[in-house]
Amino acid sequence: MKRTASARGSSRLNASWTRRRSQRAQFVICITDSAPDLEPRKVYKVVPDESAAKSNYLRIVDESGEDYLYPANYFVKVDLPKGAKRALLVER
Repeated sequence: MKRTASARGSSRLNASWTRRRSQRAQFVICITDSAPDLEPRKVYKVVPDESAAKSNYLRIVDESGEDYLYPANYFVKVDLPKGAKRALLVER
């Protein structure tokens, strides 16, 4: 079955959007074991939140799939390769 022109176009747009999103996405590694909802040495996605950053907090998507504020000193920022970022951004 051949895809329509509009379907092909939207695929390209989606791929382009995913690339841009993966380039902007920030990730951190948890370095504490004092927070019950976080796993030490696990990579977490940071949700941009300027207000939280001013108070030295990060908004993190935790094990529940929800985002919560955690102290920034619980984490270390990491720069991941593009392929790793894309893999972590895949919606489940």
